[in-house]
Amino acid sequence: MQEVTLAEMLDAREARAAAQAELQARYPEATLISFTLNIPGPVKNTPAAERAFFWGCRRIESLLHKRQLLCKEEKRAVTGCEALYAVRRKPRSLKKACVALEDENDLGRLFDIDIIAPDGRKLDRADVGQPERGCMVCGAPGRGCASRRLHSVAELQAAAFGRIERHFRDHDAEIIRSIAVRALCDEVNATPKPGLVDRNNSGSHDDMDIDTFHRSAAALSDYFRECAAIGMAHRDLPPPQVFQLLRTAGLTAERAMYAATDGVNTHKGAIYTLGVLCGAAGYLRTVEQPAASADALLDMAADLTKQAAEADFAYIREKNAPKTAGERLYLAYGLTGIRGEVARGLPSIREYGLPAWQHARQHHLDPERTGIYALLHLIAHTDDTTLWHRGGKEGADYARRTAAMLLRHTTFPTTAQLEALDRDFTARRLSPGGSADLLAVLYFLDHMSTWAEAFDVKP
Repeated sequence: MQEVTLAEMLDAREARAAAQAELQARYPEATLISFTLNIPGPVKNTPAAERAFFWGCRRIESLLHKRQLLCKEEKRAVTGCEALYAVRRKPRSLKKACVALEDENDLGRLFDIDIIAPDGRKLDRADVGQPERGCMVCGAPGRGCASRRLHSVAELQAAAFGRIERHFRDHDAEIIRSIAVRALCDEVNATPKPGLVDRNNSGSHDDMDIDTFHRSAAALSDYFRECAAIGMAHRDLPPPQVFQLLRTAGLTAERAMYAATDGVNTHKGAIYTLGVLCGAAGYLRTVEQPAASADALLDMAADLTKQAAEADFAYIREKNAPKTAGERLYLAYGLTGIRGEVARGLPSIREYGLPAWQHARQHHLDPERTGIYALLHLIAHTDDTTLWHRGGKEGADYARRTAAMLLRHTTFPTTAQLEALDRDFTARRLSPGGSADLLAVLYFLDHMSTWAEAFDVKP
């Protein structure tokens, strides 16, 4: 990150004034908006500052109707980011709206939004009945702190970048939450799925329907945000310690799920998988790069859970008195279920789910058909403990064999073939619920990837 000199800042100010004059000459009836950031110290442009700048641009543009915007010019330089707009709007009403942006939250304190009337006059906050802004560090009114230099450059920089961090920490936790909820809804909405709840029917389940799943997803919304926040807040802790915090949150989330579904287990597996992935996303997230890659998220999921999973399985072996279906399957067949899958970095996702997903997208399948295609690959290649629980080894083997056969005979199964498979699984009371949880993971990773490609900092 490059430091700038006073001479460079003065040159940048002169260049900005010249650009404003040139734009006013082109649009003599327009009001101008000149937007920069208040970044203290000799380093004016960083990835974090650029993200704050582009956020500010979007907030300014949200105030404008499409027909009001005549022109926008943008500049990124070592002296900082700048945006200049020519708009059809009354200067006073625009100044009032922009002052509200400057005052709306922590980040707005860094926004320097000048409004220049068609006659060249720059409006002040006093023109719209608003006081001068307070000190960035202590909040004292007016410019007294600055004029007396009461705060060091280091204090001012810490205050500025602290505001950026706080704003985007909350924003990013909200994005991760929404991605997780969307992934759950995408999974249940994908239709038709063999033996599973979807828009057509309830598959092999008599105690739930699609509305049950939507209620459950909504009930888990706060949990996913909490998991992301736990990851962000505890990056100084080793991942296994962070997982213990996630596990405690997960127990509370299970109670919320059961309350929303009248005691039906819709998402217990997804509480574990997506909760861990939300925690991983928070742990890896930075202001500059909020969305981690799929590989990084899967690796972090293993780092978070491996130690606890090993301890859990050791305890099950030691007590040799299984209380749950999962424990019985582990002792009888060595099936580790979703805990073992996550502790190994979700190899079923890496080896089968993601390749199938990418293959389908390369052939321009929509996200719903892509998800169903990937689901079939997961059923064909994984030890789904829900299938084992419902149909024993024979039922699980049948499901894997049937899904694999369908994929061998047709690259992308038709709706009719999928509906026939759904009727078959439903008649046999087979439900690949573990694979459905993995499908939700695939939707989560896909949405995270989209966020990574189009988040708040321009490439």
